[in-house]
Amino acid sequence: MSPAPPSPVVPGRTVAVRVPATSANLGPGFDTLGLGLSLYDELLVWALPDGELHIDVTGPGADAVPRDASNLVVRAIAYAFEAVGRRMPGIGLSTRIVIPHGRGLGSSGAAVVAGLLAARGLLAGDVEFGASLLLRLATELEGHPDNVAPALFGGLTIAWMDENGPQFKKLLVHRGVSPVVFVPETTMPTRLSRELAPLQVPREDAVFNVSRSALLIAALTQSPELLLAATDDKLHQTYRAQAMPATDALVRELRRAGFAAVLSGAGPSVLVLADGPGRRLEAARLAASVTDTPWEALMLAVDFKGATVRNYTEDAPQTASLAT
Repeated sequence: MSPAPPSPVVPGRTVAVRVPATSANLGPGFDTLGLGLSLYDELLVWALPDGELHIDVTGPGADAVPRDASNLVVRAIAYAFEAVGRRMPGIGLSTRIVIPHGRGLGSSGAAVVAGLLAARGLLAGDVEFGASLLLRLATELEGHPDNVAPALFGGLTIAWMDENGPQFKKLLVHRGVSPVVFVPETTMPTRLSRELAPLQVPREDAVFNVSRSALLIAALTQSPELLLAATDDKLHQTYRAQAMPATDALVRELRRAGFAAVLSGAGPSVLVLADGPGRRLEAARLAASVTDTPWEALMLAVDFKGATVRNYTEDAPQTASLAT
């Protein structure tokens, strides 16, 4: 048997990757809607001699991040190389955690997208990774496309599955929409949170969510004044509330005061889609006053660009964006 061909990537080639946080579901759009947010993980990834692996991770929660081949970014890089029939070189990885882990802000989806974008950058000039391929690979690794789609493409994304695999549509968000995320110190494993959502719901609840999801698209793209009504939900948040009482209490208090507050992804963070910067400051003041739980208020913008990768080894690197 002839030896496997060497990797086409020369040791030393380095790429810089930037991936936004995301918030999935947005209330009624369970496993369908997602929003890119202006909170970013940034990574440097470089090629090492065959078989070598170096991982440097700093930031909150860094001690829990694997430093071996089980690291999610490294796994995604390997998955991409295998998918296009290329041998992966040794990998060096350096990053500082910014997107909080286990808080419902798409940290695992961001890691998957970061690895795929790193592979895209390392193989630039040899293999072309289009949007459809990247979304398919990311969905295969993550299990569902609602977080990886906005991480890849930015903005508001509608994601669905058909006979050809995962699909998406990106929409521009009305400039009046001002997100704020309230992040607690506690975490919630996504797997556990998903198990709390029922497999079957009453027909009237399904119809309710269909109407609210349709209204939410209009509210986010054209009519922010409709956000409170549009973010109402009967499919998953009530069922998950039992495991996140502090989150549930904050959502209820904010909504009672007229704020479009929802569970961010699988939680326990709370996303408020305010209809202006002043309103989100009011939401932050209310959140600080109504619960004993400490919440970090992140005043964010909608990320419109999505994940990017650039060749860090060039003097004048050009950023390659997937936004379409």
